[in-house]
Amino acid sequence: MTVERAVFRFAGFMVLLSLALTHFVHPNFFWFTVFIGANLLQFSFTGFCPAATVFKKLGLKTEAQCAAQK
Repeated sequence: MTVERAVFRFAGFMVLLSLALTHFVHPNFFWFTVFIGANLLQFSFTGFCPAATVFKKLGLKTEAQCAAQK
């Protein structure tokens, strides 16, 4: 698994989790969904993603690194 795929999977999981929390626990959990969306939006402009940094430190490689090894 690459960093990029892990970030997409993590973001998708977090959105679904926040929606479940909003529905079953408290309506103010929608702010969690807003935060996730804002983070994805700022990533599209800056290229900085805290989750990607964590995944890199865990040893996952980027797609560019995987392509260079082939």
